[in-house]
Amino acid sequence: MKKTNAVRILDKNKIPYVMNEYEYDESDVSAVAMAIKTETDINRIFKTLVLLGDKTGYLVACISGETELNLKKLAKISKNKKVEMIHMKDLLKITGYIRGGCSPLGMKKSFPTYIGNSCLNFETIFVSGGKRGMQIEIDPKDLIKILDIHVDDISINS
Repeated sequence: MKKTNAVRILDKNKIPYVMNEYEYDESDVSAVAMAIKTETDINRIFKTLVLLGDKTGYLVACISGETELNLKKLAKISKNKKVEMIHMKDLLKITGYIRGGCSPLGMKKSFPTYIGNSCLNFETIFVSGGKRGMQIEIDPKDLIKILDIHVDDISINS
């Protein structure tokens, strides 16, 4: 298994994690598909979204797999008037990752990162390992600490 930037960061900082690889379907790289394929609780899978704030620039949000991001809440928390999802075609250029393999760890640059507070309901959560078909299982408190993540209620249906 080739190490991704996400894995290198965890190794360098001696953060415990479990790497999970699974077969994925190119036509559906969603958190729901991953949950079904790996028989994992969708609430423990956190998808990584990249947005642009009108005041602060790029930012990252991690939310539970079956929830939807509340753009108004995130804008307020991140001190923006509004935030919007970046265009998918810009994801690789901005983060170094592709859709379905975007990890909050190891992006090209460090961006302010926000995670849904439901992550604290679990001993471990899953985030992308930096490529499709690879998930990192990690204690959310370790992830929060290493990335200096802001924990808040940022979902519509939370």
